[in-house]
Amino acid sequence: MKLLLDSTRCQGYGLCQEPAPELIELDEWGYAEVIAIAVPPGSEEAARACAAICPNSALRVEK
Repeated sequence: MKLLLDSTRCQGYGLCQEPAPELIELDEWGYAEVIAIAVPPGSEEAARACAAICPNSALRVEK
C-alpha cells in the first residue's frame, strides 16, 4: 500500500498529520510532506484516515 500526496492540492491545513504523524510531516508553512510512501504494516488504517481527513483530497491511498 502507498500513501501518495498531490502537493498542488495541499492547502496547509495540517489535519492529515493528526491520525498518523509517523507517515506525514508538515513543513514550516504547514504543508504536508509524506514521510513513508510505502505504508508500513500495521499503519494501513492510519494512512486511510490521513487521506479521508484532507479537505482538499490531496492524499490518496493506492494498493
